[in-house]
Amino acid sequence: MPAETSQDALAGVENSPGVPKPDPIVKGSGITRTFGGLRAVDVEHIEIQRGVITALIGPNGAGKTTLFNLLTGFDVPDSGTWSFNGHSLAKVPAYKVARLGMVRTFQLTKVLSKMTVIENMRLGGTGQRGERFWLAPFKGLWSSAEDELTTRADELLARFKLDAKREDFAGSLSGGQRKLLEMARALMVDPELIMLDEPMAGVNPALKQSLLGHVKSLRDEGRTVLFVEHDMDMVRDISDWVIVMAQGQIVAEGTPDAVMSNQAVIDAYLGAHHDTDITELDEAGLEHEAEAELDEGDRS
Repeated sequence: MPAETSQDALAGVENSPGVPKPDPIVKGSGITRTFGGLRAVDVEHIEIQRGVITALIGPNGAGKTTLFNLLTGFDVPDSGTWSFNGHSLAKVPAYKVARLGMVRTFQLTKVLSKMTVIENMRLGGTGQRGERFWLAPFKGLWSSAEDELTTRADELLARFKLDAKREDFAGSLSGGQRKLLEMARALMVDPELIMLDEPMAGVNPALKQSLLGHVKSLRDEGRTVLFVEHDMDMVRDISDWVIVMAQGQIVAEGTPDAVMSNQAVIDAYLGAHHDTDITELDEAGLEHEAEAELDEGDRS
């Protein structure tokens, strides 16, 4: 009899906002962030299940990226507690969060364009003794570690089919290739949790399937993935669990099928459809509604 997977563990979890998970890798409570008079994030409770792919969706301005920034130390909340693997992340800077095993990518990629692809990869490695001021002049003390780092970088470049671009400047890569490079670089620290902020934004269709395959492979390796995405086909295809935000709050959680038919989710998107990509909504329904309005206008 096959062992129970993390996805199987979610089968008995209630589809409701803030629901506890069997084995959460991230937990947060009472997280708020205000900009002027706008409360961008107001999350009562959130848990991310270990070993699965969780999608974080919601209309534009829902607070998804702000929540990402708060969890990963790129921004500071006004209040709240949150932890990763039981370690509190309050006042922990972003670089230390990454060292703990939680790394992220960005909607607008953060590659160093005037450095080569392999140099970008080496920068992602941790514990590099050659970066220490007092050791830098003594290459014999750290050259073997750098060789190991380079070997790992080359393996990841081959995995992401970027090995042919090894010596190219990162700035010469296409948008999709930069996404692949950022994901590959994130794996240099061997993270437990990878957070992807709109991994499909600006990616041409030829590379989308490749990116989807790589995201799935992260889960297959036992890693946890949390991603923000507007491509609902991708959400349905690869997500094990979906969390929905609207106006800074979590309004729904559940399996992809349960969430897509949730009235609170439909209301959240339809209420904000003027600011939301058409791919996030029921396209057929909206087209039917528009045709009905035109017909009504013709008759009147």
